[in-house]
Amino acid sequence: MEFTRHYLPMEWEERWRKEKERRRSRLEEGEEETEADDRRLRWIVAYNNQQMGMTGLDRKIKAGVRRQNDSPTSQGKHQEEKEKQSEEQGYDEKLFVYCRHTYPRLIFNILEQLKESSLLTNLTLSTEEGQFLYAHTLVVAAVSSLVYQKMHNWYEKMGMRSERSDIQILPEISISLGPEVGRVGLAAVLDFAYTGAIAALNKDTLAQIKAAATSLGVPRVLELCLEEEEKMRKGAEDKAEEKKVTADEQMMLSLQSIRQLWNERVGCDVELEAGGTSFHVHRVLLAASSDYFRGMFTSGMKESQQSTVILPFLKASELEALIGCSYTGSIHLNWGRVFEITSTALQLQFHVSLSLCLDFLEQEMDEHSCLDVVSFAEAYGMKELLEMTNDFILRNFQEISMTQKFLDLPVKKLHYLLHCDGLCAPSELAVFRAVVAWVEADPAERLAHAQELMNGVRFPLMTFKEFREVRAINLRMECSSDTEIDLYGSALKEFGFSLPESKNQCRIRQPKEALVLVGGDQLDPDVGNRLPSRQLWFANSLRSGTGMVKSIEWRVLGDLPEKPRFRHGVGVMDGKLYVVGGCEFYIRGDMLKSTYRYDPMQDQWQRLADMQEYRSNLTVVVRGSNLYAIGGDMDINTNLGSVEVYSPVSDTWSFTKPLGQALSGHAATVWDGEIYISGGFNSSYQCLSSMSMYHPDGGTTCLAEMSQDRAQHCMDGLRSTGGLCVVGGVCNLSTFYTDQLACEVYHPGSNCWSSIAPLAIPHVGAASVVLEEKLYVLGGYCQEDYRETRLVHRYDHSLQRWQNMGNMPGPNTDIRACLLHLPQHLRH
Repeated sequence: MEFTRHYLPMEWEERWRKEKERRRSRLEEGEEETEADDRRLRWIVAYNNQQMGMTGLDRKIKAGVRRQNDSPTSQGKHQEEKEKQSEEQGYDEKLFVYCRHTYPRLIFNILEQLKESSLLTNLTLSTEEGQFLYAHTLVVAAVSSLVYQKMHNWYEKMGMRSERSDIQILPEISISLGPEVGRVGLAAVLDFAYTGAIAALNKDTLAQIKAAATSLGVPRVLELCLEEEEKMRKGAEDKAEEKKVTADEQMMLSLQSIRQLWNERVGCDVELEAGGTSFHVHRVLLAASSDYFRGMFTSGMKESQQSTVILPFLKASELEALIGCSYTGSIHLNWGRVFEITSTALQLQFHVSLSLCLDFLEQEMDEHSCLDVVSFAEAYGMKELLEMTNDFILRNFQEISMTQKFLDLPVKKLHYLLHCDGLCAPSELAVFRAVVAWVEADPAERLAHAQELMNGVRFPLMTFKEFREVRAINLRMECSSDTEIDLYGSALKEFGFSLPESKNQCRIRQPKEALVLVGGDQLDPDVGNRLPSRQLWFANSLRSGTGMVKSIEWRVLGDLPEKPRFRHGVGVMDGKLYVVGGCEFYIRGDMLKSTYRYDPMQDQWQRLADMQEYRSNLTVVVRGSNLYAIGGDMDINTNLGSVEVYSPVSDTWSFTKPLGQALSGHAATVWDGEIYISGGFNSSYQCLSSMSMYHPDGGTTCLAEMSQDRAQHCMDGLRSTGGLCVVGGVCNLSTFYTDQLACEVYHPGSNCWSSIAPLAIPHVGAASVVLEEKLYVLGGYCQEDYRETRLVHRYDHSLQRWQNMGNMPGPNTDIRACLLHLPQHLRH
């Protein structure tokens, strides 16, 4: 229907008024006469579901179609029963352990600061020369058998004096040491107790430190002294990196000793009471863990002199979790308790516990829990958590709109979400359906808000078929309302006269991380006309247009230094881009082994050490703090089985354990800290169906094979699928290759494969990356006719389908992609 004739909308409005009158008349006569309308609506909904990939969804409330005997209340009960079944299956009961591996260093750093400030110190160590050093009895007892015995004796003494074993504030302990102990040795032992290392340990201080360690009974310091003596005999020098690891291990051992003292209740000098339960703890550790208790115990409050502190506003279970985290650096969480523990951690300023709770909320959040998280963040004014959760809701709006909790969303919050540019949905029709579902959950109360909420739906982005559904549902809603509301008229005007591609209508989402394309090639039958690229492009925003139409706004980021390159490897470490190896052209001698690093914040390139071997068609992965270059071609007809590791600290490449066989054109990625490698060409350049796990020390471990052989493909981990998605590439066909469209997922936990939707068109030699939990496959070519694939496809596992995301910006083939945080001025 053309909208250039201005009288057409008036005709539509007139037809609408007449149809609404007929509908109301039929409703007054009897509901049976509306069955034809409902059948027609169900057909429209089914067609639109198919277009959006929602054919398997049967939620009637979401589609806006109700049976005549289904009231909103009964639908709500069905949903509640479903939610209850979900909870009974263990959704709330599953416990997750979250820990901070750096906790020992963190807590001992704070304890050292308390010592330097002379806060809560209760141990005096003196030399015969009249020199005094002050520390915390608990910290030194973790390394010294002498101080431990002093604490233990005091504990037994207090226990014998009281039948109830009441807590007593630990008195100051003074220990005078013999003439063999001097200040230098004593200070070194205390340094070890708080840092896990002795900076002053050398041949000049060795004897003094040994004397102090012997007097105080510190076997771990004596071991360090023996190691130092051995090194002096061998003339070896200690390495700074080894010292750092040793210090962390020593602090872990000390924390374990403190935890053992707590379990035995040795030296516990304060009792906390909450919810009728008592907890015996060490006040210095509590002060180091919580700003609230630090203020209580160090600022002269009356509680600083009390052996028992009553906390009537706390639940015992929450306090127990926080105290446990103070001694371990770990906490057990699930959705049934995380909000209460987070609230208490925030109130008492247990910073480590709070950060672990926030980690849980971020990593375990899903469509069922995110609305609870956003309500919590709003209630407690937690800006960063609120921003993150709002972003999650916008990214997963369709799935969230299908949950029962969405129907309980406050109208103000729903209004905010609908008006956000960053709201993601397969089509604007899904946004309209969400509003309808929310309104029909309680029509008596919510119909009054319908028109205001519909203003957030961008009707110009709908197709005619989609708008037919809007028309049918608006007709039903307006006719069922006791008051006069105008939903369709305003929607029709917006649909008919607004430009769908105008800035105020398109949904424009700007992900926090930018998808970056590096290098690549453009195919031409005449090799001499090919133009390998030096360019870097980035996706600044994702745009949702009319219907299912998507597009990407591409911008130029810059150029590679010196030469163009393709069939190279890229990796991101500490926010910097590494570009490794590849080719500059197609003739012998054009292989590269150079490495460059790009800092996006400084917009600077840096030339790094070259690899040991020339490599193209390789893969590069980041594992830990190192970069790994795996396999590849060393020349046109020879591929490699070697692996090189790059250390940013020393700027060196070195060989590590080789692969089980030579590979090129393979794919590799890291999943839960392990390197996985799929497919590729063997030394005879046959496509492989292999899947293996590679460890730099142990080499290759063979795993279950793919159902299809492939090379020049992509592989990325996609959490929503539960594993590694393998897509695209070529496969064997007699003596030639052909396009591989089948896609598979490898599940590391069960060592098995499953299928996902195949690609619609070939992507050979394409780039891939996972952005906002969706897999992007970019460019490549078609093996059958050697034409370039100038498109980007995105796999959305919630829809179980591939979406066309529009065109590539430049080079298409043998290109690489990654995610980078870019400066904000580039994103405007």
